Amino acid sequence: MKPIKKTFFKLSILFFVFCCPALAQKDYKLWLQYEKKTNSKTISDYLSNIKGIVVLEDTETLKIAKNELHTALNDMLGNKMQAGAKLEGNNTIILGSKLALSPEIQKEIGSGFDLINDEGFIIKSISVSNKNHIVITGKKDIGVLYGVYHFLRLIQTNKPIQNLNIADSPKTNIRILNHWDNLDRTIERGYAGFSLWNWQKLPGFIDQRYVDYARANASIGINGTVLTNVNANALILTPQYLEKVEALANVFRPYGIKVYLTARFSAPIEIGGLKTADPKDPGVVNWWKDKAKEIYKRIPDFGGFLVKANSEGQPGPQNYGRDHVDGANMLADAVAPFGGVIMWRAFVYSEHDANDRAKQAYAEFVPYDGKFKENVIVQVKNGAIDFQPREPFHPMFGAMPKTPLMMEFQITQEYLGFSTHLVFLPKLFQEVLEADTYQKGKGTTVAKVVDGSYIKTKLTGIAGVSNIGNDLNWTGHPFAQANWYGFGRLSWNPNLDSETIADEWLRCTFSNDENFISPIKKMMIESREAVVNYMTPLGLHHIMDTGHHYGPGPWVSNLSRPEWNPVYYHKADKNGIGFDRSKTGTNATSQYAPEVEKLFDNVKTCPEKDLLWFHHLDWDYKLKNGQTLWDGLALKYQEGVDQVKNMQNIWNKAEKYIDNERFKEVQMLLQIQYKEAKWWRDACLLYFQQYSGKELPVGVEKPAQSLDYFKSLKFPFAPGN
Repeated sequence: MKPIKKTFFKLSILFFVFCCPALAQKDYKLWLQYEKKTNSKTISDYLSNIKGIVVLEDTETLKIAKNELHTALNDMLGNKMQAGAKLEGNNTIILGSKLALSPEIQKEIGSGFDLINDEGFIIKSISVSNKNHIVITGKKDIGVLYGVYHFLRLIQTNKPIQNLNIADSPKTNIRILNHWDNLDRTIERGYAGFSLWNWQKLPGFIDQRYVDYARANASIGINGTVLTNVNANALILTPQYLEKVEALANVFRPYGIKVYLTARFSAPIEIGGLKTADPKDPGVVNWWKDKAKEIYKRIPDFGGFLVKANSEGQPGPQNYGRDHVDGANMLADAVAPFGGVIMWRAFVYSEHDANDRAKQAYAEFVPYDGKFKENVIVQVKNGAIDFQPREPFHPMFGAMPKTPLMMEFQITQEYLGFSTHLVFLPKLFQEVLEADTYQKGKGTTVAKVVDGSYIKTKLTGIAGVSNIGNDLNWTGHPFAQANWYGFGRLSWNPNLDSETIADEWLRCTFSNDENFISPIKKMMIESREAVVNYMTPLGLHHIMDTGHHYGPGPWVSNLSRPEWNPVYYHKADKNGIGFDRSKTGTNATSQYAPEVEKLFDNVKTCPEKDLLWFHHLDWDYKLKNGQTLWDGLALKYQEGVDQVKNMQNIWNKAEKYIDNERFKEVQMLLQIQYKEAKWWRDACLLYFQQYSGKELPVGVEKPAQSLDYFKSLKFPFAPGN
């Protein structure tokens, strides 16, 4: 090798070693980038006068708050402020809970503590003895930590920080991630690698990633994590694994995060040696009580159990002629002495009643309204089928006024292109939360049912099925991080606007440059509608291929249970398409309040976005824009494809505003998304065209392949199965 080539080779290696990890680290840091402020003179000048951080209490949580604040301010502003300043000095940031504040500071806070709950925070500019300070406080130390992250977000997003007077609290008290992680580290419906939890190395080896996971969650107000899959494995309740769970709980505790586990209902048989799991059997009752004592002895702040019972083959109380109340209340009694909670999932459907899967959860649970123990919260998916690109809100949210209902969103994109497709899910979440249930007249939104502002219940909560894995960027797609972030922000405040969330996330994650923010934010907000258009327009649903749910499969009709087949949901025939859930069909509309029922039941008033969810219509049915149903459907598919092409064009113009690595990542993924959007369009229209017998309208591209080709595609190793 010639000297010049040898030198170039060495320089290349040095560039890779010293530069590439730094770039890759941006992916890992999520929205906690803390980039140096170069264009915000007001913030820099103001904070350059801050002399240090005063911490009034010696707790692990406040140590974390101090270190986070110290590191972030030094990174963003370059001023090496003192982390252990004294209160006698001027211009300090004071961290401490209410009880640690001096009378003078409490006087400055005034009635602020009346405005917050135990997890809330106050950030206020104060003057004490002619010295200026910023105080970040709360009733408890966890509120202080949340306040620190909020304060840092203000700086990250170039918001004014002079004359601060902020009081904020979470509107729900359980804000939790549901990890569908298995003990072998595979993740059901996970598209970002393997599980974070390395059970083999726990409890002795504590991965730094566990700490960073906790940081990220605390920064957006998430306060709970269910470590294991709802399709549960009883082994997690054995001493061997509880020791490992305890180790994780110890890491998460200072960040305000409780651990929860999924309870396999048949665990008394599988690991307890009993002959039955009947919730009325005294031996079973005592087994669960003893198991609860064992867990709480190890983990005093253990959150409780999440339970999937009598659904998709999972065991439950119905195996013994009992009902959901019997099962949930038995477990509730076991954890109640320790302050534990039972989250009982309402996702049930039976092969013995395939009249309309959308009706079954309502039919099973609404008769039990008011019968659950006070430490039981019923966890309900946002829609009545299964995390589709669009579903009308679940009718249970307007039908159980005496029962705490917990929203279950899916952050991982099981039916939305996995982590390959850019889909900003807070737009979907907001649409559901803003829906009006009319439970007590106009204005009883789903958000008000969930956050307890309508029904005052002990428990309120929002759960999100996690999209997190051990990929470097955590979520498999740089923009999928925004769905984790957005879930946390909406679980803290279900009334937040998705555009506000997108703006925050972009500024914290990428750049504050308005030339970048404006077009990329617009792209994010429109991305969910694009996916609906190229997958399931006009109310179509569950037409994904079987098993893995990746790609189109409207032709699938050979599965053993009718409601597992896409043909069950679209019901396309020569007379039209759609599932009739009106009075002339399954009458699912009757499960809604009369005002909503009337809206959905009448084809003339039913929103066209939900049209084929509730009605089976002729191919020549006229849409509001004058198009026939066939033409409108085809043009929606084309519109979705065109929207992804536009997303590509927008992203390609963003290159100069961000690092090359993340730009290239998103660029490649958008290329895949565009290719797959066309796949969806072509496969679905070719299939439905068999029944409509009509030509594609002008403006819709002709398919490049045959229907037989699309039917032949197989994905035996698709992730997340």
